[in-house]
Amino acid sequence: MTLFTKPIHLGTLFDDLTERGSGTAVHLSRPLDIAPGLGQDLDVPGAAAVVREAADWLAAAGVRPGDRVAIAKRNHWDYVLLSCAAARLGAVPASLSAHLEPETLEALLKRLDPALLVTDAALVAAARGTGNDLTVHAARTLVLDGAGEDPSRRVLVLDDVRGSTAPPPRRPPVEAPLAIMHTSGTTGVPKLVTHSTRTLMRRLAGFESHRWPVLGSRPDDTVTAAISFAHGRALAWTAGVLWLFPGALSVVSTADWAEAGPHLGRHRPTTLEAQPSTFVRWRDRARREDAPFDRVRLYVSTFDAMHPSTVRAFLDTTGHRRPVWMQGWGQSETGPLTFRFLTRRSLAARDGRRPTTRHLGHPVPTRTRLRAVDPVTMRPVPAGVPGLIFCRTEALCLGYVGEEGRWRSKMVGEWWNTGDIGVLTRTGGVRLVDREVDALAEGGCLEIEDVVDERLPDVLECVVLSVPDGPPVPVVATRSGRLDTLAWYDAVADLPEMAAPVVTTWDALPRTGTGKVRRSVLRDTLGLRPDTRGTGRWT
Repeated sequence: MTLFTKPIHLGTLFDDLTERGSGTAVHLSRPLDIAPGLGQDLDVPGAAAVVREAADWLAAAGVRPGDRVAIAKRNHWDYVLLSCAAARLGAVPASLSAHLEPETLEALLKRLDPALLVTDAALVAAARGTGNDLTVHAARTLVLDGAGEDPSRRVLVLDDVRGSTAPPPRRPPVEAPLAIMHTSGTTGVPKLVTHSTRTLMRRLAGFESHRWPVLGSRPDDTVTAAISFAHGRALAWTAGVLWLFPGALSVVSTADWAEAGPHLGRHRPTTLEAQPSTFVRWRDRARREDAPFDRVRLYVSTFDAMHPSTVRAFLDTTGHRRPVWMQGWGQSETGPLTFRFLTRRSLAARDGRRPTTRHLGHPVPTRTRLRAVDPVTMRPVPAGVPGLIFCRTEALCLGYVGEEGRWRSKMVGEWWNTGDIGVLTRTGGVRLVDREVDALAEGGCLEIEDVVDERLPDVLECVVLSVPDGPPVPVVATRSGRLDTLAWYDAVADLPEMAAPVVTTWDALPRTGTGKVRRSVLRDTLGLRPDTRGTGRWT
């Protein structure tokens, strides 16, 4: 019997859970891409078997301890299972979102120099359609749904690697690289973040595997996630949730309601974590009487701060007496830094120029410290004064792959520069103002975006772009691609001066794999200068 009290080993995570007697059911919105024959329902021992079989494939493809294994495919929970399989061999999995542009994927693959790229035929074909061949940047490529033979044996399909047996599991030292994930890439090519067993499993997953009041999974919970499973958050979420033996773990692989809606209806969540853009897309669904959110006691948003109106809509739709929204703020490099609980009562008042959700709560007790400094002098600023936020946490990653200078430039002793501008209150809370690179001459773009969302219900998304020599440019997405101009100017009359709004639709906004708007791409699309009022030194 495994004696671990917290999840420690990524490579044997599902074996360890099986030894502990896990009875958690796993429900999928569609079958796994790497095991479609298993259907949409399995259990933890079944997931362990999938991991072992995938490890056999990777070993047969030539993966050895210390190798990097890049994973880039259609979004699904099998990102996690493939990462476990690579870690089982002592290799280092690197998850790359299929939402990245082919040129960006190529840049990241060049940095990684992987021994194996695990991908699917659609992504390979899409890249080749733009003149890019992802397979040339790895020693070998395994196309999960590919067919045919490659005489050079550089491009493999599953039939080429079935029938082998991997060596026994290897467990890396706790300080050694364990997994690599990339940042969102809203301002350019993403950074490749390396985490270790100590930072990812002991600190991040270990924290979530406590039975915290409200947050901890319960035996009768159906714990649901609709996120990018290429994101490092997926590893910590899977390990932390399953270690508490909830009744069910439910996976939604897309925000598309045609797939997500029926699944949520069959397996109604009691806790739901989703990306901000997914919550926004589902907001109208939440207002309907037949919404599948009537059992939710806890909503979780960790990728970005939410608009108050969206939080309010979901808290109002559940039949639970006292539902809670847990808003976390952090980064891929650090994991969660602060958290705050939002309730129906806390969102009842509309805060005008100070939206509720920009107050991000307090640092995680005993685990995180924050301070705000002047971006020019790097000296601490008083409470209540906006400054560049630095953090100190034992969950800080090991560095950036291929960009060590960039990594070192963000470290000051043991303090990490988040690149965010915020205000620390006298009680130690945080109010987020902006990314430093997006800073405005007056106010903050994030607050303006929240205020617009509160005052103009027809606006699905407002993105305010900083301009170095003029007023910021608001980009406004509506369902129809049209905007009531009189209503707009009435709503923004008390806000800082802005240029005339650029009106578009939701689908026209370029996004990352986690649903964030890619501001640099949007600037280029609109013909704006690439520079902003911020320096961008710490992106």
